[in-house]
Parts: sequence; C-alpha cells; structure tokens
Amino acid sequence: MKVSLIQMNSQDSKAANLETAARLINEAVENESPDLVVLPEYYAFLGEGRENIYANGETFPDGDGYRLMAGLAAQHKVTIHAGSVVEQDGNKYYNTTIVFGPDGKELAKYRKIHLFDVDTPGGMVYRESDTISRGEEIVTYQVGNTKVGCAICYDVRFPELFRKLRDEGAEVIVLPAAFTLMTGKDHWEVLARARAIETQTYFLAVGQTLSNSEGRKWCWGHSMVIDPWGHIVAQCSDGVGTTSSKLDLSYVAKVRGDVPVASHHVI
Repeated sequence: MKVSLIQMNSQDSKAANLETAARLINEAVENESPDLVVLPEYYAFLGEGRENIYANGETFPDGDGYRLMAGLAAQHKVTIHAGSVVEQDGNKYYNTTIVFGPDGKELAKYRKIHLFDVDTPGGMVYRESDTISRGEEIVTYQVGNTKVGCAICYDVRFPELFRKLRDEGAEVIVLPAAFTLMTGKDHWEVLARARAIETQTYFLAVGQTLSNSEGRKWCWGHSMVIDPWGHIVAQCSDGVGTTSSKLDLSYVAKVRGDVPVASHHVI
C-alpha cells in the first residue's frame, strides 16, 4: 500500500485552497501512484470569525470541496482522505473528515471528537467549541484489505481513542491536523510517534504549515509517515508540498507478534 501526504498552507480563500489541493493531489498521483492520498485539517478554509467559518462550511454532498474530492477520487481511481472541512448539519457545525473511495463515492465520515479549547504558551487563544460541535462516533474504513482509522488534530492527545481504533482492527491511522507552531515544536512528533508505538500501526500525521489569519497564527507542518515501531519513514520539508511512502503491512503483523501489547492490557 502506498500513501501520499499533502501538506498545505490554507488561507481564507476557499476557491484558492481548493485549487491548490487539486493541483497537489494531481501531482502526487502523477508522480507517486498512491493508493491513499491524505489532506490536512481545514484544507478548504483556514481563517477566523464565526461568520466566515460558517460561510465557508459545507453541506454534504453538495459542497464544493465534497464534489471536488469525489471527482478527483473517481478520476484517479484512488482513495482520498479529505482532511477535514466544516460540515453544516441542521443548526450544528462539525469538523468533519470525508473519505472517498476510488469510485468517487463516500467511504467514511468522521466528526472530530476532541475540540481544541486551549490558551497556548505563545499567548494565542483557541476556542474551537465556540463554533464547532463535538462528534461521537469512532470510524474506520477499508483500503483494499487494510483497515484505516480516523482521527483529527487535537484527538492525538487522547490515547484511548487510538486504542479503540487498534482494537477495531486498524493497521493504519490517519490524523489530519492544523497543529499550532508553539505546541507543535515540542509535542507533534512525540505524540504522533507515541500513538504509532502504542497502537503498532502506521500513523499518517498530515499538517497545515506556515502562517494563516493574516500572520496571526502559525502551524507547525512536519507532515510524516511513522511506522509501527515508531520510526519516521517519510516527512515533508517546511512549506507546501508532499511526501509519499510505501507501507509494508506485513511489518505491522511482525511488530505485533514481537511485542503483543494488545493481549496484555489489564485496565
């Protein structure tokens, strides 16, 4: 199984962000022929203000991002894990991942469970719950014979979610993110590698990079593929771009056989 990660610097122009996402997906497919392509959190719009966030949200299946990603998945016959967008469902809004299969049809939908309400060490205040409602369902899907688990950004700090994904058979876990610079420089790699080691899965951590919101907020980037032993096997450079890696799923079985932690849980 081969994967391509798309690292973006999304801004407050949805049209421009979608154009960039499509270009990067096309380039990754042409150059790497992946089975699975992953976008970052809030790939279609990354900006501030409740009205702006809601105005750039989507209803499914008629949203611009939804239709674009469905079309690209069908065109390239590839699975696209479309980061996340703001989904409107009635009077509620969610931070939602949609996964599209190689036929362009919706394969899975995951709504972010843990919302980012944090005062960062750098002094920035984030209140995701002011605009976004919390999801409740744990979600996996299939790419061929491989089960893939879903999470988003702040979820990475809650290992119980990832243990549940592992228990449900996930061999690969995908985490689109817009991890902040101040927390990312110290915690991003440590947390992502820890989740990979704990779950003995390939962990795909796909981030936004550089500044947004007219330079007021910065994202850490460093999108990476981590193997089940916790080694980084592919990583994006700073800036917009892609990285790809082949996943040896037999290695998942080997690591789980060598250190069978899943059968040793007491609590």
